[in-house]
Amino acid sequence: MATSYGTPALRVNGKGMCRLRTDPDALVVRVLDLADREALLRGNPRVYFSTPHYDGYPYVLVRLDRVGRRELAELLEDAWRIRAPKRLVAAFDSRQGAGGAA
Repeated sequence: MATSYGTPALRVNGKGMCRLRTDPDALVVRVLDLADREALLRGNPRVYFSTPHYDGYPYVLVRLDRVGRRELAELLEDAWRIRAPKRLVAAFDSRQGAGGAA
């Protein structure tokens, strides 16, 4: 846990994966690439949006009051996987395969 731009943020390996944002209120989440970003923005504009500040960057803004719990969990896991070291992801995956909890 950390802060970014004065708001709560999550980091892995020193890299930001998400942060809360105000004006407008939303969660800023790292996505795989610009194609993934565009797919989310076009696929569900009720939940996902952006601002000019994020143009050209693989981040989306998520309306927390409109996103489902499972979908949010997937977004956060994906953001973590993008930023985490490969050895950490492999260890996580091996625990999951063995029936362990994260």
